[in-house]
Amino acid sequence: MHVFHGAAALSEFRLERLLDQLRTVVPGVTSVSARYVYLAWFNAEPSREELERVRDLVGGDYNTEDRDSVISLLVTPRLGTISPWSSKATDIGHNCGLDKLQRLERSTQWEFTGISVDDLPKLTPLIHDRMTETLLSGLNHAEGLAAHGAPTPLGSIAVKASGRGALTAANTDIGLALSDDEIDYLLERYAELDRDPTDIELMMFAQANSEHCRHKIFNAEWKIDSVPRPHTLFGMVRHTHDCSPNKVLSAYTDNSAVTTGYHAHRFFAEPESGSYTAHDEDAHVLMKVETHNHPTGISP
Repeated sequence: MHVFHGAAALSEFRLERLLDQLRTVVPGVTSVSARYVYLAWFNAEPSREELERVRDLVGGDYNTEDRDSVISLLVTPRLGTISPWSSKATDIGHNCGLDKLQRLERSTQWEFTGISVDDLPKLTPLIHDRMTETLLSGLNHAEGLAAHGAPTPLGSIAVKASGRGALTAANTDIGLALSDDEIDYLLERYAELDRDPTDIELMMFAQANSEHCRHKIFNAEWKIDSVPRPHTLFGMVRHTHDCSPNKVLSAYTDNSAVTTGYHAHRFFAEPESGSYTAHDEDAHVLMKVETHNHPTGISP
């Protein structure tokens, strides 16, 4: 792992605003600073020129020693994931001739004064996202970002022998977030199949039947002050368009919408002749929204 210490991660204005927020939970904090730290891994030992090229790309100083501070924390992307920043930055490195570059990642070094180690749990929610980021005590623990775990063998959940308890335990251990009725459904189906489910099957079921894919809650009937509403939550969102479509030509179709654009000349080939000519036609505006976690890891 090669370390490059970069510039400040936050402007003075944002640091001052953050300091005010930190003082609401720990009044004694006197200062806070945030600095980017870039981490690079290579498939083979890089040359001095390659390290200098990485330094030029990230604008950081290579192998600068950690600065002394009262309390220091490193915020990195969640261990076991590759951040969207890393995907793009590594790709840029390859385009700049860094063929050996395996991964380039960015982290943030936080430093505090006026606090004790016991105060950290109160402050950390304000400086990192626990869903997409990991807190580390220092750079010596950041090597885990590049760790590659060996694929685990196919597992089987002993539902036939242990019943519902086995499925409930798997729900927690694997992190499936299955509801009680979904567990009941799986118990019935695998009883019909007369076999145990595999961990992969349960994971696939959890994803395909998730709120993200099914919109079970979003499309559910609901009440306000015990009074049933005429629309689902998603129906209420759509109702806005029904009442006032304005210049919307299409909405809620494959996570996208089309609005009225403008008349324009488009230059493309004629299907019959293959000759490129200008075409006078309407050019509407497409807006696409997608919530899947592409291209990498946890961050959408």
